[in-house]
Amino acid sequence: MTRPLDGITVVSLEHAIAAPFCTRQLADLGARVIKVERPGVGDFARAYDQRVDGEASHFVWVNRSKESLTLDLKQPAAQAVLMELIADADVLVQNLAPGAAARMGLGAEALQARYPRLIVCDISGYGEDGPYRDKKAYDLLIQSEAGFLSVTGTADEPCKSGNSIADIAAGMYAYTGVLAALLQRGKTGKGSHIDVSMLESLAEWMGFPMYYAYEGAAPPPRSAASHATIYPYGPFAAGDGGTVMLGLQNEREWRVFCEKVLLQPALAADPRFDANAKRNANRAALKAIIVEAFGTLGTAQIEERLDAAQIANARMNDMAGLWAHPQLKARERWREIGSPAGAIPALLPPGRQSAFDYRMDAVPAIGEHTEAILRGLGRSDADIAALRAAEAI
Repeated sequence: MTRPLDGITVVSLEHAIAAPFCTRQLADLGARVIKVERPGVGDFARAYDQRVDGEASHFVWVNRSKESLTLDLKQPAAQAVLMELIADADVLVQNLAPGAAARMGLGAEALQARYPRLIVCDISGYGEDGPYRDKKAYDLLIQSEAGFLSVTGTADEPCKSGNSIADIAAGMYAYTGVLAALLQRGKTGKGSHIDVSMLESLAEWMGFPMYYAYEGAAPPPRSAASHATIYPYGPFAAGDGGTVMLGLQNEREWRVFCEKVLLQPALAADPRFDANAKRNANRAALKAIIVEAFGTLGTAQIEERLDAAQIANARMNDMAGLWAHPQLKARERWREIGSPAGAIPALLPPGRQSAFDYRMDAVPAIGEHTEAILRGLGRSDADIAALRAAEAI
């Protein structure tokens, strides 16, 4: 079965999450992704933890279906190998430290002068220019700079996202940018330069709170797990100690909620609560009424009432619950892939495809494909031995 990116070669100078997440998704679609790592230690994300049978949780998530090539890019012989690979590649992705790629002669302008069809995707914290260009950036720091922390958490304390949301945002825009560039190259025959910043990626995702605070207006308040401006929308305690997450989006749902869930139809017309803005302003009083009503019911009973009333609701799930989620099982979203630790489960990429199967190959060991790649470039056993003796690979 042909995949969309079969025949496309991606060389990636990557570490951590943003670039590896981009290139893993390109590999999902069939691209050959050659991941360049440091000899001996590899991508530093390999050492974040040992939660997956000795392998790192971040690493196994974003590095399946790739080939690992170890090169010490401070050595000319290793640089020569890299340039040979780039000469035949379609895409170069990198998220090295600011300015590092350019210092090695791997800047987009220099590369595209030699290889006009090459697509170069640079991922950084703040972009290739501007006053923050050389500033180091990590996920939490970008969450802070983008204002994410200012609207996330409780009234008393801001809170970071539980996953690497700034890295994920940048990786997604790099991925879609590369896909767009490949389509554009198909029309023009020319490559392009994609400059993706983590700040701009997460700033795009902050569109609602930014516009809510338009022209100096008050920003959305931090409201823990509840919605900042729609109510009731969030977690509510059940009488058995459980928690139910529910969400109302409009006045019709509010009336149905009062009638069929709370069994208090008159509450719908209470002047404190008869519009979302009023419910939001009087959320403490409304929460007390809901919690009192739910206090006599178990979690399952509340869910049954909400489902019968067609009110959106969800369980307050945890990671064990997600691993065992019946919907993921029913839709056959799990596959088994290889890794240095052996077989591990992995989720298929979101979005069923009728035209092709996603690529779901193994997570590579450090340098697992180095010799095969070098032989593919015409290097002899003696050449490879010399590179290894010099610790260039």
